[in-house]
Amino acid sequence: MKLWGGRFEKETEDKVLAFSESLSFDKRLAPYDLQVSEVHAMALEECGVLTSEERDRIMTALMEMEEELDKGTFPFSDDEDIHTAIERILVDRLGEIGAKLRTGRSRNDQVAADLRLYLMDRSVQLCQRLMGLMDAILGQAENNLGIAMPGFTHLQPAQPVLLSHHLLAYFEMFKRDVGRLMEARRRMDCCPLGSGALAGVTFPLNRKGMAEELGFMEVTANSIDAVADRDFAADFLYACSMTAVHISRLAEEIVLWVTPRFGFLTLDEAYATGSSIMPQKANPDVAELARGKTGRIVGHLVALLTMLKGLPLAYNRDLQEDKEGLFDAVDQVEGIVEVMAGAMASAAFNSEQLREAAVEGYSNSTDLADYLVRKGVPFLEAHEITGKLVRLCLDKEIGLEGLSLEDFQRLEPRIQEDVYQHLSIEECINARSLPGGTAPDTVDEAVKDARRWLEAEREHWLAEFLHST
Repeated sequence: MKLWGGRFEKETEDKVLAFSESLSFDKRLAPYDLQVSEVHAMALEECGVLTSEERDRIMTALMEMEEELDKGTFPFSDDEDIHTAIERILVDRLGEIGAKLRTGRSRNDQVAADLRLYLMDRSVQLCQRLMGLMDAILGQAENNLGIAMPGFTHLQPAQPVLLSHHLLAYFEMFKRDVGRLMEARRRMDCCPLGSGALAGVTFPLNRKGMAEELGFMEVTANSIDAVADRDFAADFLYACSMTAVHISRLAEEIVLWVTPRFGFLTLDEAYATGSSIMPQKANPDVAELARGKTGRIVGHLVALLTMLKGLPLAYNRDLQEDKEGLFDAVDQVEGIVEVMAGAMASAAFNSEQLREAAVEGYSNSTDLADYLVRKGVPFLEAHEITGKLVRLCLDKEIGLEGLSLEDFQRLEPRIQEDVYQHLSIEECINARSLPGGTAPDTVDEAVKDARRWLEAEREHWLAEFLHST
């Protein structure tokens, strides 16, 4: 069965059918297409196209198909797409009554509605998974309060920070990702039904009523834009891409931290893999795959944007190419979020190794320069003096705290015995007590704030999830 073909005299080539079919991947839209069809049937009854008896029979048949989907017995065939598959079955079972459902709609507005509903659901579910990862990261921050580690710039030791502070940086990234998903979901929350192929339809469908039945907040304002728009898909893919990029950054640090040269972290054996030739290996393949899959997800965003940039209004078949990359991105980002949550929750940090590394690389140098400023030395000059003292330490192969007071005063007489208390790693960390800084009290409060935020948001998104399902 085709939903078109009356003007054609020749049969479509098999190779064209195979080239243009989308059922192999858009079948995952089946539950949404059935919902949209049910609401359309009710709208057709309301405007007099269907009798109440015809509407009931169509609704019964559609609900039977929903049950078959749940049981895995849905009679898929070699249909062109999911819309064709559902209408074919409907016509097979109801004859002329089933054929009436096509009235007042096009596959153009139908697929736009299906895809919006699908992505609205996936946005909620991805937020739930993201919050599981955030919970794992926050749990590690709570369990490792007070542990010092080196903060890096250019992957060189820069300044000492608390491990919890470092972990909360990822919490903030994922917090923004949740916000992006929420915003993307808000923008896709418009019902395109009633737009038809591009110009609207001639039947008096209750567009607002259909939108409310499907859970949309509003209806689209322009029928041409409604069927041509895939901004909502790009928004969602961008949110997925940023989430994957943030996970990839975390994954990169895990790969570094589990090496013996760093020794900051040990992955649970359930989240490591071995080598086919080297018996001693416990590889961070989970993190490496997460890092690798990020390129794939970002690639899907680039592909969608590239496809959209050349399309005239309104609908073009190119838009069929929005789905495979989108569906794959959903699967991949959900997978990496879930597996990284497990890896982070079960990982063990090496507090002694972190503390030892925190004192390496003259990470207290900035604090020495700040000390000199408090003694009346302009910062530019203090920076120069500190650099020379670091050079002296390099020659002596000692840390700044290993210099004698005479060594200090030879370069700057204003340095006194109290300099040593400012050079301890603990004091370097304690001194950064501004909001957003790494001081213990500041970090403790930030951890508590993060926990409060997460619990409130998880409750909100759980309600959204229950509503969407």
